[in-house]
Amino acid sequence: MSGKPQKKLISRCPFCEGKLEISRLGCAHCDTLIETTLPIPPFFRLPADMQEFVMIFLRCQGKIRDVEKELGISYPTVIKRLDLVNVLLGNQAAPSGRKDILEQLERGEITVQEATQLLKNT
Repeated sequence: MSGKPQKKLISRCPFCEGKLEISRLGCAHCDTLIETTLPIPPFFRLPADMQEFVMIFLRCQGKIRDVEKELGISYPTVIKRLDLVNVLLGNQAAPSGRKDILEQLERGEITVQEATQLLKNT
């Protein structure tokens, strides 16, 4: 690591909490700039730890037992995180009472572990 802090893609406005969009694309080779409006892809709206979880899940080719071993977590925890990813990606609706927890997670106010624990208690 170079010691520089890693830049983080954010998906919510730090002032009003509105959804951010991509508005400029640039070519690193020829310096072409394209101005447009594109939504941030759902995967990149996931918190960083959930992105890492998805990458591990894919690297393990969806084998939950392998994910358990790599992350040192239980089978039910893997399943709960998969459910959480699906809710955050919009693939399934959040049960009532859980939406606030998921919004806090998306804004980075709580960690995946905290969200998982809170969701267990709702």
